[in-house]
Amino acid sequence: MTANEVAPAPSIVIYVDADACPVKDEVYKVAARHGVKTFVVANAFINVPREPLIERIVVSAGPDVADDWIVERAGTGSIVITTDIPLAARAIKKGANVIAPTGKAFSESSIGMALATRNLMQDLREQGAVTGGPKAFSSRDRSAFLSALDLAIVRFKRAGHRA
Repeated sequence: MTANEVAPAPSIVIYVDADACPVKDEVYKVAARHGVKTFVVANAFINVPREPLIERIVVSAGPDVADDWIVERAGTGSIVITTDIPLAARAIKKGANVIAPTGKAFSESSIGMALATRNLMQDLREQGAVTGGPKAFSSRDRSAFLSALDLAIVRFKRAGHRA
């Protein structure tokens, strides 16, 4: 590249940690509307729409194999959809935007507390002190997720990223 040439803007890419993701259909709709490449990553076969911008990635079984695949590729211009807090922390370190299916966006400033809370709750569960799980996924969560994903893509586009 010569001194007068401008480097091409990075592409926006969505990575879905798909094994237990309740908002895959919503991701497909938003990604299609914006023309954004989407990778649906799981360790088992998952049906995805037959669209050129949606690619199913089936990784081998094992702990963190899907997470590792996502983190190896995530970076600036990436949006990672996951409920997995350790994956979210790793993706943030790589510069990715991370959104939970509830619409909660994780950031460098919030991920430390999320990890600490996760670890505390895991310790309490192991000791038998906590028996309840997360609250049920609601239509309000789905709506918040749609807004958060759309906003993340719009922000990337305004910052010069391309779909």
